[in-house]
Amino acid sequence: MFKEPKEQLEMLKKGTHSIIDEGELLEKLKRSHNEQQPLIIKLGLDPSAPDIHLGHAVVLRKIKQMQDLGHHAIILIGDFTGRIGDPTGKAKGRSALSDEQVKENAKTYYEQIFKVLDQEKTTVRFNSEWLSKMTFEDVMKLAATSSVTRMLERDDFQKRYKNNISIGIQEFFYPLIQAHDSVELKADIELGGTDQTFNVLMGRTLQNQLGLEKQIAIFMPLLEGLDGVEKMSKSLKNYIGVNEEAEVMFKKVMEVPDELIVKYFELATDEHPKEIEKIQNRIALGENPRDIKLELAEIITVLYCGEKKMGEAKQYFQTAFQKKLIPSNIPTILVEIGQEKIVDIIPLLIKNQFVKSKSEFLRLVKQDGVSFNSSKLTEDDLDRVIMNNDVLQIGKKRFIRFEK
Repeated sequence: MFKEPKEQLEMLKKGTHSIIDEGELLEKLKRSHNEQQPLIIKLGLDPSAPDIHLGHAVVLRKIKQMQDLGHHAIILIGDFTGRIGDPTGKAKGRSALSDEQVKENAKTYYEQIFKVLDQEKTTVRFNSEWLSKMTFEDVMKLAATSSVTRMLERDDFQKRYKNNISIGIQEFFYPLIQAHDSVELKADIELGGTDQTFNVLMGRTLQNQLGLEKQIAIFMPLLEGLDGVEKMSKSLKNYIGVNEEAEVMFKKVMEVPDELIVKYFELATDEHPKEIEKIQNRIALGENPRDIKLELAEIITVLYCGEKKMGEAKQYFQTAFQKKLIPSNIPTILVEIGQEKIVDIIPLLIKNQFVKSKSEFLRLVKQDGVSFNSSKLTEDDLDRVIMNNDVLQIGKKRFIRFEK
């Protein structure tokens, strides 16, 4: 059974940047409710970047909320467009991919998107199904539905044109192809980030030109990373990956800047708007943001790693970073117990990437940044013989246990 349309609309609006058009969306929801038929939600994914982080998952979480309301998602892998390259919003177009790269990346997507989406309410399609069958006449007819003037309204094209940076003719086809995909799928709703505004709206335009009901465009804001400034990005190392180990994910969420707590609740969780309103009130009344962030870390880690793993990650975090004690589940290095000294195992620490070099390790020792069995390590201690279950701590985060 579908919930009342206005209640659905309230949930769908949570965290969105904009909806075009909200009135049309309500009418679609009413029809869907009356006919007990799910709406078709479209999301296109570029197969060139298969590692998904919470920034990418913002749109996926919104689709999951729609699935929970009874609707059906079509995840469209752009295998055809991936093979020809497309504009990225940067200074130059993205390179084309080989068939093998596209297939391998698409497989990786499968493993990650279903960490978020309901597989039973999701269909995965590839746009080569119809694009590879188009004749040159079909392509010319598609090209005739728009103009160069209209294409240059797209922000990144405009910037490149003004800066005399090359724009390939095939790049103009990318928004048209994305729009054609919406026609083929008979999409009711298409989601995208705010950087996809032009392409998604092209779908509405083309559907309207062909006498079809226009898809609703829902745009999600871009999520800032752990630095609190830049968009979450793997290259900037400010990301939380959906495939992170639970302990890593939990700790990273605890590093989210206080001013972004509410935004992360809105965009990275499935919490109801009323619950988020309560969180805003708690912050306004002066509750310690750390306690609220702990709840955020629990929710996000459960979503991707499960309840059991979250519990272990929380215990590890509280032990290692709050109580500053030695956690139990830490990496182990095998050594000759009772024979090797601390100075002897520095090459092992480098090999296992706990430190970059011997000089870095010695510098940290001088700066009181290394502990041995919870006591600060000094230069005079480097000749201490290592015994079974001794623990070395480097900085605040790196623990190593020695065993035979």
